[in-house]
Amino acid sequence: MSWTPDRIKELEKLWAEGLSTAEIGRRLGVSKNAVVGKAHRLSLPGRQSPIDRKRRTTARRVTPRAKPASAPRKPPAAAAQKPLATEKAPPPPPPRAKTHNHKGPSCQWPFGDPKLPGFHFCGAPSEPGKPYCSQHCAIAYNRVSASQADAEANKAAAA
Repeated sequence: MSWTPDRIKELEKLWAEGLSTAEIGRRLGVSKNAVVGKAHRLSLPGRQSPIDRKRRTTARRVTPRAKPASAPRKPPAAAAQKPLATEKAPPPPPPRAKTHNHKGPSCQWPFGDPKLPGFHFCGAPSEPGKPYCSQHCAIAYNRVSASQADAEANKAAAA
């Protein structure tokens, strides 16, 4: 396929009409990518994306609601509880000292809410290769019973 002067004129005309690149390609018997490439090489004026065009037309169709005339609104309760800019925020809590004196990795089991000052980790010596101590490993990891393991093995063998 070559771009003849007649095809180029047709491309420019259809481009100016605002047809999509896919539609121009159908009419000229080429792919939309061929249309885009030739339009770029010809330095045809850019056009708005069809996706953006859909968004703008949808946005225009939405009519803003008129606000009813009513008494002035009260600020939400949460806004009323926020400290004013003139008040100083309380200083952050000091870093917690380790409660266990041991070397090596410590248990990372969390206690409390991380956003609150009392938050901390267990800190006991952790099990080798695990992030938790033996007590918290018992909670965090579920062991597969022998009957469950047998059932899973039978299911795998049947498949």
